[in-house]
Amino acid sequence: METTQVQILTETFEGHAQQTETGVEYWLARDLQQLIGYTEWRNFNQTAISKAKTACEVSGHVVSDHFVDVNKMIQLAKGAEREIDDIMLTRYACYLLYNARTNMHSEPQISQEHVTNNEAVRQTLISRGIRPESLPPAEDVKKVERRLSSDQKKALKNPKQLGKE
Repeated sequence: METTQVQILTETFEGHAQQTETGVEYWLARDLQQLIGYTEWRNFNQTAISKAKTACEVSGHVVSDHFVDVNKMIQLAKGAEREIDDIMLTRYACYLLYNARTNMHSEPQISQEHVTNNEAVRQTLISRGIRPESLPPAEDVKKVERRLSSDQKKALKNPKQLGKE
């Protein structure tokens, strides 16, 4: 990401900061929703915010200290108003929220890498005459390689045993 883009995003983020009467800095989740890349509140709340709350809890922090449910009024057509849900976020909550969003986007790459690695291991085993489906669940590649090496040494020491199994 370019330096100027980082500066613009930082200024936009800081521009959304608010303060309570007691001086506590906070951001409203709906204000950051677009900045983080979500168009629908429901998706944002159920995915990124939910993951950020979980990360907050796992890190040993009290979720309600960093994610405070609030309501706010929005203007509708012809001067009408309606109350909607929102969440007050601390700076730490914003950090967790951004990381949750970033991690969600990196999962497909990790998953594809995992699939590629599994395919490579499978091909290696097949090329050595081992059907992965026939391996006991606890047997990993290193164990198989050690067993093959041991079998090869035994076969070299006692070639008459080949083909008797």
